[in-house]
Amino acid sequence: MGNSSETVSFVLAAYGNVGELKYLYFIIILIWYLSICVANTVLIVVIRVDRRLHEPMYMLLCNLCVNEINASTSLYPLLLSQMFSDSHEVTMCSLYTGAPAEFWSLAAMAYDRYISICHPLRYNVIMNTDRVFLLILLVWVFSFLIFILSFSFIFRLKFCGNIVDNVYCEHQLIIRLSCSVSIYNSISIIFFVIMSIFIPFSLISVSYVKILKVCRKTSKENKQKAVTTCTPQIVSLSNLFVGCICYSIDFRFLFSQVPDEVRIILAIYLLICQPMLTPFMYGFNLPKIRQSIYYMACCGEKPVLTFEY
Repeated sequence: MGNSSETVSFVLAAYGNVGELKYLYFIIILIWYLSICVANTVLIVVIRVDRRLHEPMYMLLCNLCVNEINASTSLYPLLLSQMFSDSHEVTMCSLYTGAPAEFWSLAAMAYDRYISICHPLRYNVIMNTDRVFLLILLVWVFSFLIFILSFSFIFRLKFCGNIVDNVYCEHQLIIRLSCSVSIYNSISIIFFVIMSIFIPFSLISVSYVKILKVCRKTSKENKQKAVTTCTPQIVSLSNLFVGCICYSIDFRFLFSQVPDEVRIILAIYLLICQPMLTPFMYGFNLPKIRQSIYYMACCGEKPVLTFEY
């Protein structure tokens, strides 16, 4: 066992073999990061400016877009700065507030869809403005509490090394650097998974099971409306679970020939695809938002809106 130390910084070893490709990587990462920010910001601005979009579904979507920018900003500036760093040394950082906020935001949106489809006559009463703002507030309060409780154990660890073989301070790799792994660290991981993924996914599943039961007894037209509004969330959840699998699996043990570049991309798959998937699947795919963007861009006459529920 090596000497323990009060490690306050870590060296990100994954940047060691970048070489002259760092200029190409920097441009690609910068363009992708700016694209994510622009796409989500456009959606936020459109929803904020157009009063016709001040409805629960779009307000929750706006909150989801804010989280995509938040999560992306926790990673991409770090990647950009490390491309031209000589030491690749960073203090302990974390991307994990974005994960619980993502799943809990989707749970809030699933609840909104459940009320809209299963209790349409009471929708405006249940999903009033105060209730929506309360849901959004709870999403962020839960996310920060989950983060603080899950990672409070790590802050007290003593480390026997400071080399992290990734492009950011990954939770599992940091724990492997500790001189001794106690049961509390395993509890923190289990707690994070249950509170960030399992519980919101269970709530989403319950909502959609009830939606399916109602759709079986309704007309074909209403079934089509339900499918139209629920499909983006199903696609988003599927992508999230693919990302979670890519993050959880250590491909070096499964496939020895996997290049380091591919392994790193798979580890951050969620923050590559999800922030761009959200504005296109949820936002630009919805007729009301497309019409609002067209109206703002062309300054023409206000388009006739279609009913989406």
